[in-house]
Amino acid sequence: MTINLDNLNEEQRQKLLNFNNLQQSFEFITSQRLQIESTLRETELAIEELEKINPDDTVYKAIGGIFVKSEKNKLLDEKKSLKVTLEMRLKTLKQKEERVKTQIETMRKSIQADFQK
Repeated sequence: MTINLDNLNEEQRQKLLNFNNLQQSFEFITSQRLQIESTLRETELAIEELEKINPDDTVYKAIGGIFVKSEKNKLLDEKKSLKVTLEMRLKTLKQKEERVKTQIETMRKSIQADFQK
């Protein structure tokens, strides 16, 4: 269904613009959530691998485009700290995503009611 914005009053036009903005926000938040989930999985895998190796084994961490020799325990602590941070960020993004999803649904119902009148 195509809507001609010229045929709408200012309130209806504003609702549609707000609805569009909410949808864009939802897509952005979802994209961020997926990226955080991916990074979290990589971090969990790195922690598992670091816990398997001997403390005397040589480990490296990537910094930019180079690898730098590091201590296993120090690197493990960094990864565990990163995991906690990512989990908190993921929880916040999921809450935002649900809030925006609810707003979109409420606005969608409102817009539908306007057009049925």
